[in-house]
Amino acid sequence: MLNPCRIPSGGATVWLTGLPSSGKSTVARAVEERLRASGRRVEVLDGDEIRTFLSAGLGFSREDRYTNVQRIGLVAEVLARNGVVTVVPVIAPYADSREAVRARHAKSGTRYLEVHVATPVDVCSVRDVKGLYAQQAAGRISGLTGVDDPYEAPESPDLRIEAHRRTVAESADAVLELLDGPDRHGAPVPHDGEDPA
Repeated sequence: MLNPCRIPSGGATVWLTGLPSSGKSTVARAVEERLRASGRRVEVLDGDEIRTFLSAGLGFSREDRYTNVQRIGLVAEVLARNGVVTVVPVIAPYADSREAVRARHAKSGTRYLEVHVATPVDVCSVRDVKGLYAQQAAGRISGLTGVDDPYEAPESPDLRIEAHRRTVAESADAVLELLDGPDRHGAPVPHDGEDPA
C-alpha cells in the first residue's frame, strides 16, 4: 500500500470520469480518506452536490452538461492552484468539456490528472447505485449517459482503472501512485497490472 505522505505536497486535480455506478465516488472517497489521514489538504467535489448548489437550474442537455463541467473545473482549478488535492468523481461525458478543463489547468500551470474508471455498462447497470438504469429501462427517464446518451470514453487518460476487477483499496492505490509520479499526459496509459512505461 502506498504511503500518501510520499505524494508531493502541491495541489492537483484528479478527475475521475466514467459511467454512472462505475465506482467513481467510492474510489474518490477512499483516496480522500487516505490523503486526509496523512495530513494532506484534500476536497472531493461531488457531482450531485454541485448540481444542487453551484449548477442548480442546469438540465442535462449537451450544453448544460458542458457548462456544469466547466463550473466544476473552475472550482477544482482554483482549489488545486492553492495547494489542495481536489478529487472530482464526475461523469463529464463529453471529451471536449474534459479537454477544456485540462486546458484551464495548463494555463495556470496547475496539475491535472484524468482517471478513467472503466467499468463496463453491463456491470454498472447491475450495480445501479441510484436506480437510474432501472428507471431508464422502465421508460421513466431518458438521457442516461452510456445508454441513450453518449459517453465519450477518454482515449488517453493519465490512468485507466478497471474498478470492477480490483478492490476499492487497489483502485485508490493506483490513483495515489499516479499522484506520486510525474505528470504523465501523453505517455502510454498504465492499465491494471501493468507497470508505467
